[in-house]
Amino acid sequence: MTKRFKIPVHLAVIMDGNGRWAKKRNMPRFMGHVEGAKSVRAVTEACVELGIKYLTFYAFSTENWKRPKKEIGFLMKLLNNYIDSEFSTMMKNNVRFHTIGDISRLPGGLAKKLEETKKKTSKNTGLNLILALNYGSRMEILAAVRQVADDVKNGRLSPDALDEKAITERLYTKGMPDPDLMIRTSGEMRISNFLLWQLAYSELYVTRVLWPDFRKKELLKALKEYSGRERRYGGVEAK
Repeated sequence: MTKRFKIPVHLAVIMDGNGRWAKKRNMPRFMGHVEGAKSVRAVTEACVELGIKYLTFYAFSTENWKRPKKEIGFLMKLLNNYIDSEFSTMMKNNVRFHTIGDISRLPGGLAKKLEETKKKTSKNTGLNLILALNYGSRMEILAAVRQVADDVKNGRLSPDALDEKAITERLYTKGMPDPDLMIRTSGEMRISNFLLWQLAYSELYVTRVLWPDFRKKELLKALKEYSGRERRYGGVEAK
């Protein structure tokens, strides 16, 4: 059935609705995050099966630090456990692990564990699994502009050589293709400071399904719709 689908090279996902999923079931919010982690696993496994090369999850934004400390602590613990529990599966499925964002602010030894996981999976050649952690796109672009300014000031870059490529090569996603498709769950119609530069010509798919309920079946629905779209990049429809 999946052979009919046009498979994106890079799929990006805004995982939204964990709290609402738990509230609908009269459960504490953390249960939504627990179920949401199961969706991460299911979607990752489906992407491996489908042959998708890059999968980026918006896991923790720079704005998420505004949440209650107890919830943040639980999310960090959940992330820590996820890395431990999924490492063997990553190796088995030839998955290469990456992060984008400023992970230095993450508590305890979590940043070190993330870096170690990147190193241990660096020779894998299958799916590139990317977690956006302490990530904000405006922060990313600002850091790239500051780097450009510093390179120009110190003679490493000529102002005449400044182009889109110069910015792209200074983003967290350097060396990665831009997303072909971005999925957002829970029905919210916004990008939420996620990959603003990289999503310039991405196809967007929004579903009312809450993230803990988003599994392979819902992913295939998104891919089916994506397959029916023509990406023109500002050009005209093909005849």
